[in-house]
Amino acid sequence: MLSIYDSDKVELFCRKNGIYDHALKRFRNAFFKRALPLDECLGMLTEAGRAKFVEHVGLPQLVLAERHDSQLDGASKLIFVTGNRERVEAVILRIASGRTSLCISSQIGCSADCAFCATGGMGLTRNLTTGELLDQVVLARRLLAEEGRQLRNVVIMGMGEPFHNEQAVCGALEVLRDVRCFCFSERHLLVSTAGVPAAMVRFVERFPDIRLALSLHAARPEVRTRLMPIGGAQALDKLRAVLPALAQHGNFMVEYLLLQGVNDGPDDLAALIEYLRGQPVHLNLIQFNPFPNSPFRPVTSEAREAFAHALRRAGFKVTLRRSLGADIAAACGQLAGTKSINKENAI
Repeated sequence: MLSIYDSDKVELFCRKNGIYDHALKRFRNAFFKRALPLDECLGMLTEAGRAKFVEHVGLPQLVLAERHDSQLDGASKLIFVTGNRERVEAVILRIASGRTSLCISSQIGCSADCAFCATGGMGLTRNLTTGELLDQVVLARRLLAEEGRQLRNVVIMGMGEPFHNEQAVCGALEVLRDVRCFCFSERHLLVSTAGVPAAMVRFVERFPDIRLALSLHAARPEVRTRLMPIGGAQALDKLRAVLPALAQHGNFMVEYLLLQGVNDGPDDLAALIEYLRGQPVHLNLIQFNPFPNSPFRPVTSEAREAFAHALRRAGFKVTLRRSLGADIAAACGQLAGTKSINKENAI
């Protein structure tokens, strides 16, 4: 079965089976760009061509099982199910400015085991395929089309560590920017990583215009190792060695989650300034979003403002980032879909 996202193979199949280029172009425009219902997209093909297409070309495999809409802001958590009844979570973010973003997952669970992240407590079930990453975009885009909204940004920072699934993630990015498919501007795509140095360097070389964010969260080795065991005790040294190459990438950001009494003190601030000294990075300060049984607490708004002010005085560009969807467990660090679901309940 061919994947609908493998453009070259789909084009070859269509030529061999009498599906003309203009019909395939109409189908792609309806499916990828206009986000029409699948039956309407297939209606762009002739009856004979449609039968062959459906028989040989694999269409989205994920199914939307649940939708949870925030009562506080413009977030919606979407829970998809796979053929094996595994749950995959994605989040639509309707920003007050009118822009709409989608946060998608790259894995079911995660092996990074970050102490402040609910997904880490799941462990890793498996990597998602390129098709499963892209299915999240297709299905979310259809929901937004029904609202009269267009999807502007796609960020890969949901469940999972993207660079532990590097091949599928990079394959998805190629399709997202392909003019024959989704045709997203590279500036509207982002990957967030807990820190896999070699993969990050490969990423900026392959996708110099796609945004990259490093979840740093501590610049003191003993603190970061406790919060983020990924990479071990030498993780900060290894990341520091590749920072110059990453910083040359004009869309590189560093994310710092402030945790009360853990990484928000004077020593933590001084270590962060020293660690990033001389690097033209953009810092995002993130508010912690509590989840059940978490031992961490968010800092006060005043403490976060003071931390940001000190970083700005040190010469850094700083943004205070607000996460949406906290009331539906859809904010940063709160995604924790269970491993299975009764697919009879899917919608």
